[in-house]
Amino acid sequence: MYVRIIATPPGEAPEEIRKAWVGLSLPVVDEDARPRAWRTIGVLTGPKTFLSSLLAVLSGRTRPVEGFRVNSSTAIQKLEERDPAAAAWWRTNAPHYCKPSSCFVFHATVCSVLEDTSGFEESV
Repeated sequence: MYVRIIATPPGEAPEEIRKAWVGLSLPVVDEDARPRAWRTIGVLTGPKTFLSSLLAVLSGRTRPVEGFRVNSSTAIQKLEERDPAAAAWWRTNAPHYCKPSSCFVFHATVCSVLEDTSGFEESV
């Protein structure tokens, strides 16, 4: 399943970097086509390691978000095709999201679900 980003996502990245996501279609990590409740942290102000992320959850420093999980490394690679400067911003300012195990959560309000991706082509 894929989601298309249809509006500028909220977050800590600069607005022009967040706007670069609009129009991209990204594969969702989870198998069903519904948003889920996730506990999230800031991409800049949040913890950078698994242990510090766990401590943030246990200490209540996370925020609830209804959305879709997307592998952040894959998302940044897709962003590179559209906007190399935006992808470079992520690699420079939030390199911990370039790991294959990391995920972004895109708010459900900025996503459109694409369930049938047969003959799928990216629109730019």
